[in-house]
Amino acid sequence: MPELPEVEVVRRGLAEHAVGRMIDTVTVTHPRAVRRHVAGGADLAARLTGLRIDSAQRRGKYLWLTFDEPDTALVVHLGMSGQMLVQSAGAPLEKHAHIRAALGDGAELRFVDQRTFGGWAMADLVEVDGTVVPDSVAHIARDPLDPLFDREAVVAAIRAKNTEIKRVLLDQTVISGIGNIYADEALWRAGLHGTRVAAELTRPVVRTLLDGVSAVMTEALAVGGTSFDALYVNVNGESGYFSRSLAAYGREDQPCDRCATLLVREQFMNRSSFSCPKCQRKPRRR
Repeated sequence: MPELPEVEVVRRGLAEHAVGRMIDTVTVTHPRAVRRHVAGGADLAARLTGLRIDSAQRRGKYLWLTFDEPDTALVVHLGMSGQMLVQSAGAPLEKHAHIRAALGDGAELRFVDQRTFGGWAMADLVEVDGTVVPDSVAHIARDPLDPLFDREAVVAAIRAKNTEIKRVLLDQTVISGIGNIYADEALWRAGLHGTRVAAELTRPVVRTLLDGVSAVMTEALAVGGTSFDALYVNVNGESGYFSRSLAAYGREDQPCDRCATLLVREQFMNRSSFSCPKCQRKPRRR
């Protein structure tokens, strides 16, 4: 699933190409694309019609648009394959374009989702810790690229968890934006195995880990995020290139960039984890 850098790439594209435009009409052609909007597709279309897009915002892996109507947001769930494309109205329609919003100036905002795990849903805006977010995002922690991210508070929260450090990194209520790819990359940079117990890590070690999270996400963002196939693209349909720079994720049986030991793949939380058996020693079983 797309993680913070990939979602931020989409957000920036929407900020450039969609913000400031009016929504003339909305067409929903697949019910799964609006299943999170309980009132249904017709209601969502009616509520969006006539609104001007005021901003594109994000927290962690969560993306939303705000409008000239106060306290209203459109939360966009990208799921596994969701794309937000800004196309000319006459451009060929993508096979899996399930929602289309005509923007009134010859452009369309299209939600394309091959696997139909994503979708759109209207939400009310609420204030949480001084920041306005959709109510469905209120429980999500700040991410490392948030200007108000409190590193020391997150260090304390991580060290309070008596569970595996990778499990904590993936907990969006502790720190948001990190998924399987960037968790593995940050752990490799910090020289930590994902099954190390968070509560047993020292503060300096956790700080180093968080610095690695911020660094790898910033580097990924600079090249458009990580794209393994045509499903992860920006609003113009272009893929990111950070997959070429991955040090751990997806590199089973390839040499570690630090020590040349062959990287290994292990099962963790019903997913794959990639690490160096030399640089990232497993903790001893107790």
